[in-house]
Amino acid sequence: MVLGVLGLPSPSCTLVWQEKYVHDNDDAYSYCQTPALSTATSAILRFVMTTLSNPPTPDEALRSRPTMRDVAALAGVSLKTVSRVVNRESGVSGDLVSKVERAADELDYRHDLTASNLRRSDRKTATIGLIFEDVSNPHFSSVHRGIEEIARQHGTAVFAASVDESPEREKDLVVAFTQRRVDAIIMTPTVREQSYLNHERLGGLVIVFVDREPRGFDADCVVTDNEAGAAVATGHLLERGHRRVAFVGDYENITTASQRHAGYVRAMSSSGAPDASDLVRRDVHTLDSATEAVLALLDSPMPPTAIFAAQNLITMGAVRGLQLRGLQHSVALVGFDDFSMADALDPGVTVVAQDPREIGRRAARLAFARIEAPELPTAIHVVPSVLVIRGSGEIPPGR
Repeated sequence: MVLGVLGLPSPSCTLVWQEKYVHDNDDAYSYCQTPALSTATSAILRFVMTTLSNPPTPDEALRSRPTMRDVAALAGVSLKTVSRVVNRESGVSGDLVSKVERAADELDYRHDLTASNLRRSDRKTATIGLIFEDVSNPHFSSVHRGIEEIARQHGTAVFAASVDESPEREKDLVVAFTQRRVDAIIMTPTVREQSYLNHERLGGLVIVFVDREPRGFDADCVVTDNEAGAAVATGHLLERGHRRVAFVGDYENITTASQRHAGYVRAMSSSGAPDASDLVRRDVHTLDSATEAVLALLDSPMPPTAIFAAQNLITMGAVRGLQLRGLQHSVALVGFDDFSMADALDPGVTVVAQDPREIGRRAARLAFARIEAPELPTAIHVVPSVLVIRGSGEIPPGR
């Protein structure tokens, strides 16, 4: 059985290998040969002559992966030519590029980006890190998708992680991504301030925020018009004659939740509606807690005739609560943020819809622009929201 290759051949040398034969009686012997083989053949033999009876360890497998030297040998070109081709440098003829690409395909060569990045003067890695509240939330999934669309155009890989509203987790993820030398981080900040990021920016890291503005840190940010959108949602219910409009919102210390509550208060005050502070439920963060909050409102002595749910998971919980009480056709509902199948429910859910995919695209464009020109001025970019009428928000009071 062939156990391995001893030494690497140069273009002018012959290949020497050792073969070891193991018999049933455990006796063994070995011998050497020196056949004159072509450089291309030797490059291939280096990978086909592997241990079959004893699979290689992970370290051995890593060492056995084809290198640029092997590609150069098979293609019949210099190592420098292979390096220029795999790093997409200019000045290489089309014929040589084709030779190198064919050899790389034949050997199943994978370029070592880490080693390449260490040699590059700009130290760019063509990677971006995403830090979101929850990557499973449909809103952030769409933001992620928008970022990927732009990143793909730049040949850049995207990695994502959830922060779960934990400032400690946020800092840990920033460290983890910077240790991996990402070129930029696009993130949704937690409730604490982000001044600690100044050190990372001095080191060349590009940082862009989405969904919420940072605190204590000046940076590009892409958000939606939270307060104005909430005022539109609440006004839509008031225009249909509702005066007992409930508000169910996220944690008070989250910027977006605070802005949406402010929009609700502004619309209620300007309409002349009576005080409805008894119908306000804040610090509601999950679908289950939203269901509980809505059930408590519906079971109260003076229940609301309409509900403004200020976040997509809260809207889903409100839908469930209304269905559990059989009131989905009697109590009006408008949500902030769209969600999958909202139009397929009975009635369809009226929402103030953000454009999370466009938010992601804009954030990615800002990141790549700042990678190329770090001196660009920072700015807050607002992506407008739109009221989508589907039926739940058009239910009149007393129905």
